[in-house]
Formats: sequence, C-alpha cells, structure tokens
Amino acid sequence: MAPKDAAVAASDSWVDPDGFRAPAGLVHAWVRGTNQTVCGVQISRARLYRFSHVQWVDAQPATGRDADEVREVCRKCAAGMGARRDTKPWRRDNPRP
Repeated sequence: MAPKDAAVAASDSWVDPDGFRAPAGLVHAWVRGTNQTVCGVQISRARLYRFSHVQWVDAQPATGRDADEVREVCRKCAAGMGARRDTKPWRRDNPRP
C-alpha cells in the first residue's frame, strides 16, 4: 500500500528568490519519521537533504510548484507512491483491423 503523505528527500537544494529552500537534482519520496526513502535508500548514508515542508506531488517536474531545479525523479519511489505503469509515451495513429 502506498504512503498517502510523503515528503521529499533530494540530492541537492537551492533557494528561490523568495528565500524558500527547495529540492534540486534527484528527488526521492520520504515518509516522515523514518531514515529511508520509499525505495529503501538510507537518507543518512546517501547524504540526501530532507524537505519536510515539500510534498511529493509538489516535487514532480510536470506539475509541481517546487520542481524548478528537479532534474530526475526516482522511478522506484514514483512506483511506490502509485505512479501508473500503463501510461505510454507513444500513441497509435493507425491501428490494424
């Protein structure tokens, strides 16, 4: 079962012009109160920064408000948070009968 409320742990951070600390680089989903991400990476050993004030949905590059400097999203964490596998990046224009 996917966690409902996950924060973000990232490999880097940056400060926007308003003084708000935001994630950058590779982002992982992190459940507060644990020392590991949803995919099982230990935060302390991987030297990830915790962003308890940033929700997982806000760190998605396609739709998130705090994803300006996010370069990559962990695929295992995305799957653990309920990302769909059946969304295809291609479209069939002329299907065979």
